[in-house]
Amino acid sequence: MSDATDDTPKARARGPLVIELDEPLPDVAAAPEIEDPTGRAMQAAMARMARPAGRGPGRWILLIASALASLMLGVAAWDFATALIGRVPVLGWLAAGLSGALVLALLVWALREWLGYRRLKRLDSLRARAETALAAGDLTQARATVAALKALYGASEPDLADLLDPVAALETAEAVLLVPLDAQVQVEIESAARQVALATALVPMALADVAVALASNLRMIRRIAELYGGRPGTLGNWRLARSVAVHLMATGMVAVGDDLIGSVAGGGVVSKISRRFGEGVVNGALTARVGLAAMDLCRPLPFRMGRRPGVSTVTARALRGLFSRG
Repeated sequence: MSDATDDTPKARARGPLVIELDEPLPDVAAAPEIEDPTGRAMQAAMARMARPAGRGPGRWILLIASALASLMLGVAAWDFATALIGRVPVLGWLAAGLSGALVLALLVWALREWLGYRRLKRLDSLRARAETALAAGDLTQARATVAALKALYGASEPDLADLLDPVAALETAEAVLLVPLDAQVQVEIESAARQVALATALVPMALADVAVALASNLRMIRRIAELYGGRPGTLGNWRLARSVAVHLMATGMVAVGDDLIGSVAGGGVVSKISRRFGEGVVNGALTARVGLAAMDLCRPLPFRMGRRPGVSTVTARALRGLFSRG
């Protein structure tokens, strides 16, 4: 018969091992606060996106140098191909064919970039026409704008033949054509904010969170433009990203206040427990602001029937379950 205080390995395996502490547990709430998170990864990524293009003599020097380098490469390739044709005709013609294919590929790429730029300009033109029609009460302009929207999205609805009010015409088109797209855009913004927050909180490597934030924001901006019918090219996407960053910096929306952090995840508690988690919350909120700014720039109609999502709402939905609310 075993004793009640049996301390054999078999007896210890029957229940949990309890270690009694003589000192009380530390109080997390009484811990000193670390430096407040500032979202340095997103600040650096936005600064890179907002970097101005070359201006003045420097831009012309770069263009002339690029043209001269292209000419030199072209002449060198031609001389190489003709010389090789004289020595080994098969290899020479192969080199000439590859050079022609490269030139053709560059022309196709340039054409796609130009078409992407035109598509973005079309969204800007539609929004400007809609705002003009609303301000002037022009029914003809409103119907022309709706017709252009229907052509853009390949839609047969709405039928506005019975509507005699430009506001009603544009609001009907917005409700039918754009409100469903707004929901998809919000999902894209939430996904990007979640990805940036997780990368900031979990990746300890310096500058890695900046790279993830930059890549995620560029991909998010491209997806938003595609959903609204823009489909920009590589250069067009960078141009749109720069417009978004400049817009945010000009309006002073690149900083996240304590009220927003607290509303999302209990910022005081998060900052006391882990700086990386606090930075993740801030970077996620800044990503949401970038996405909403891109939404404003790419949406072909101003918000009237549709409701523009709030930064706090989008950030809270994106980070729900990732960080404790304390």
